[in-house]
Amino acid sequence: MKFSVFQVSRKGGREKNEDRMGYCYTRDSGLFVLADGMGGHPEGEVAAQLALQTVSALFQREARASVKDVPGFLTASLMAAHHQIIRYASDKGMLDTPRTTLVVAVVQDGCATWIHCGDSRLYVVRDGALLTRTRDHSYIEHQMPGVAQMGRINRNILFTCLGSPTRPVFDVTGPVALKQGDKILLCSDGLWGTLDEAEIVYQLGNLSVSEAVPDLVEKALRKGGPRSDNVTVLAMEWETPNSFESTRGISTDSISDGVFASTIQAGVLDTLVEELDDEAIERSIAEINEAIRRSAARKT
Repeated sequence: MKFSVFQVSRKGGREKNEDRMGYCYTRDSGLFVLADGMGGHPEGEVAAQLALQTVSALFQREARASVKDVPGFLTASLMAAHHQIIRYASDKGMLDTPRTTLVVAVVQDGCATWIHCGDSRLYVVRDGALLTRTRDHSYIEHQMPGVAQMGRINRNILFTCLGSPTRPVFDVTGPVALKQGDKILLCSDGLWGTLDEAEIVYQLGNLSVSEAVPDLVEKALRKGGPRSDNVTVLAMEWETPNSFESTRGISTDSISDGVFASTIQAGVLDTLVEELDDEAIERSIAEINEAIRRSAARKT
């Protein structure tokens, strides 16, 4: 695989940055993750960090050197992250749980597949135009019954997230075959909630990711003003061997089997998640398998 990648996260006008992002890769597979810890609940940054660490740890375990079942991996990883957050809150005796959005993309075999829960977005831009983007799990984006009667509502009100008492709602998309020059952008609502979609697509479509991402983040911070939200962006450009030599990027061709590279660090939360709760992970996988079995039984 050959790709260029750029990531940046800024605190903006908030007291702390509750966003987290990062990427991992083996010789044949890449993982790109972004989470936005939710305000109004305690320790949103912990929820976001736990989500990233859980997903990346499972990727390291499953990518040998590629992931066999990408949609299944994404679903199991999201549910495992959810359970890790619930477990953390339970262990600390918290009355309210930390919560976070999550968007994750896996790129391998020339295709991208992604999952998301909440309103952290993923955009795919091809030939300067928007190919597709995720649909926020918000009342207004889904035009939920009764919303029209509520009058003007906050577009950021979500009906699902990781860490909530109810099972997370999520969407899996793909695989989408990638073409040379395709760009995938993951971002928190600090970016898309401030800048027009047309501006995001234009910048991403006409500049390299190393130029477009910092420029977009700076524009969002300036437009957001003193009370700007956290702004976090992670973008990747898919490249063929012919175009790769002229760019600064990552090539995994020389990586051996079993080698795993990651920008996702435990940081100050090292002591919180020294190891994953395997029981919780296996419980989430069993829950997913049971849901698949029931769905198949209904169809027959």
